[in-house]
Amino acid sequence: MSPRPDGHGVSLPSLDATYTHGEVTMNLTSCGLLVENAEILAQLYAQHRDWTVVEERWLEERFDQRSTRGSSKKIYRILSGRFKTATGDLPSIATLPSIFEQCETTQEKAQVLYFYLLEEDPLVKYVVHRYVDRLVRTGVDGLDFSEEPIHNILNEVHYEDGTEFDYADSTSRRWEEGFRSVMRDIDVLESQQSLQGEVPTLGTIPLLIASGYSWEHHGEEWLSQPTGWLYLFQPEQYWNTLVERVSDHPSWEASKMHGELRLSPTDDTYGWADPWEGEI
Repeated sequence: MSPRPDGHGVSLPSLDATYTHGEVTMNLTSCGLLVENAEILAQLYAQHRDWTVVEERWLEERFDQRSTRGSSKKIYRILSGRFKTATGDLPSIATLPSIFEQCETTQEKAQVLYFYLLEEDPLVKYVVHRYVDRLVRTGVDGLDFSEEPIHNILNEVHYEDGTEFDYADSTSRRWEEGFRSVMRDIDVLESQQSLQGEVPTLGTIPLLIASGYSWEHHGEEWLSQPTGWLYLFQPEQYWNTLVERVSDHPSWEASKMHGELRLSPTDDTYGWADPWEGEI
């Protein structure tokens, strides 16, 4: 690869800002990534392989330590929904606990979970998409997560029936804070007070997930548009280093075809992740 020196040569394909009413939710007002709870939920599923049993245990044993059964059930619904709707572009839920065990930090686990949120929540995905556009065009200066830029992006969203995206200001503010909490969890925002984003550090496991996600989306041509890297706010000037790191992993191999670098999994995309056999 030969990244352009300005780092502005590649972007994601545009997303349509039009959705059905059923597609858009405000779940982020109630539940961010909740890494510890999501990890327990994945362990329960890997152990039982039955969502009915998982829900029963979740509510009976109150793993999330919520004060009421109703609040516990709400958290279960949101977190399990992210897992249940995950596509084949991501690792199976049965392997997630073993993937988490290979992560070195909570931040790395959050970066893995982040992809399940993107796949399940089209509103989050759209806002992330627009911020990636800004990163590509203007660099990290475009990662301004203060209220007005987020609010302006939300105002771009509308419904298929022609009506506008319209929530109470208080709901929108809670959503925006939920979005910032996700950005903090994945290391784009440094602290509770930070509003200016930075390029996050990627550990090995999130990098493998982001690369696999890109491969599943684009196949052999994925390096020309590494969607997963972009969603984790990795600008083009970082890509040579990321290529070297991925190619050094035994589950990936680099080759050249007609002078063009190819990087592909040696086996199944997520074959390095084994089903979890532990117990809670």
